[in-house]
Amino acid sequence: QVQLVESGGGSMQPGGTLSLSCAASVAFFSVWDMDWYRQAPGKQRELVAAIGRGGDTNYADVVKGRFTISRDNAKNTVILQMNNLKPEDTAVYYCHGRTRGGYDYWGQGTQVTVSS
Repeated sequence: QVQLVESGGGSMQPGGTLSLSCAASVAFFSVWDMDWYRQAPGKQRELVAAIGRGGDTNYADVVKGRFTISRDNAKNTVILQMNNLKPEDTAVYYCHGRTRGGYDYWGQGTQVTVSS
C-alpha cells in the first residue's frame, strides 16, 4: 500500500524556519517525481516546490529564495526547508508523488501556521 506521510508542521513566528518531511512507503522511490503543495483556507491548492527523479527543482515564485526542496532516495524521503516564513505561508502542506506511469498519490497534509 502506497503511503506518503508528512511531518514537521507547526507554528512559527514570521522570519522563522520550519522543515517538513515526507516519508514515502513506496517501491522505486527514486523514479518518482515529488512535490509539495499547500492549501490555505478559502484558496485553491497550489504547487510550492517540485523535485524530479533527476533532482531538478522548481519553485513557485512566492517561495523562491526562501524554500528548498530536496530528496534522499536512500531514505525514501522528501524535505521542504522553509526559511524566512511569512504569515501568507500559513496553509496545510501536502506531499504529492507521481509514478512514471502517471499515478498520483497524496499525503494527509500537515498544518503550518505563521503568526506573531
